Amino acid sequence: MNWLSRIREGLGRTRETLVRGLRAALGTGKIDQATLEELTDRLVRADVGLETAEELVELLRKKAWGRDYRDSEELLGWLAECAQEAMGATVPFSLGSGLQVVAIVGVNGAGKTTTIGKLANKYRAQGRKVLVGACDTFRAAAVDQLEEWCRRADVPCIRQKPGADPAAVAYDAVAAAISRGCDLVFLDTAGRLQNRTDLMAELSKIMKVVGKHDARFPQHTWLVLDGNTGQNAVSQAKLFHETARLTGLVLTKLDGTAKGGAILALPKIVPTAPVLFLGMGEKIDDLIPFDSSTFVQALFDKGDS
Repeated sequence: MNWLSRIREGLGRTRETLVRGLRAALGTGKIDQATLEELTDRLVRADVGLETAEELVELLRKKAWGRDYRDSEELLGWLAECAQEAMGATVPFSLGSGLQVVAIVGVNGAGKTTTIGKLANKYRAQGRKVLVGACDTFRAAAVDQLEEWCRRADVPCIRQKPGADPAAVAYDAVAAAISRGCDLVFLDTAGRLQNRTDLMAELSKIMKVVGKHDARFPQHTWLVLDGNTGQNAVSQAKLFHETARLTGLVLTKLDGTAKGGAILALPKIVPTAPVLFLGMGEKIDDLIPFDSSTFVQALFDKGDS
């Protein structure tokens, strides 16, 4: 199964809310105010968010106001073009050369640990020498789970006893990477709520301590978001970005969510942190590089839903 097919399958419930609803409500007609209002409503139901829905509809108004559309398929095609314009083209991503340190952040339950296992496996297969730091010392089970994923990915995991200082673990992980000649470190930070000031302060401490090795560390801070949470994920991205200066996003649990439309809102919320990967399952290779054109095509697919 190719990436388009996997994304299309994962977005089935989202597409059903959006595409089938539009087909039922809009057969043939003209781009007028009533049509635009119906489109806005359907986009909001797909958890695109009101602001993004209004932006897409405004783009459509400028593109096709007063034009007749033959059927809902043509209208969906126009809407897909507007969504692609709003998201922009995906810029090819590269980690960079030399030792790269990636801090993985997010709330508990978003899929951070699983995602780190998938990322470690992906980059090891590409020839990177990967090491993982188990900095979520508040939950022993989290460290055990991470170790198991590292075993599957065949990469080393640096851990300390439960309750150890997370920043100290992060520092030791980077030190181990330097001594072992690794060129990629993933730091699994503790799950935290974006509105918990104390936990966000702990995250800031980890960043500062890692920077003692090299002021550039960590070069990357990726936020893992649960695709099932829709607009709440958008809110998380905004608030985490204020503390951690995000450089990338990973959307998980997109296999079956009805709220995948929220991804359309993310480029405006954190323009410096593009969506890099989509998690589409629980297997170690269920991680798909994100491409906006493929995502839009899968979301607004004019084939059977």
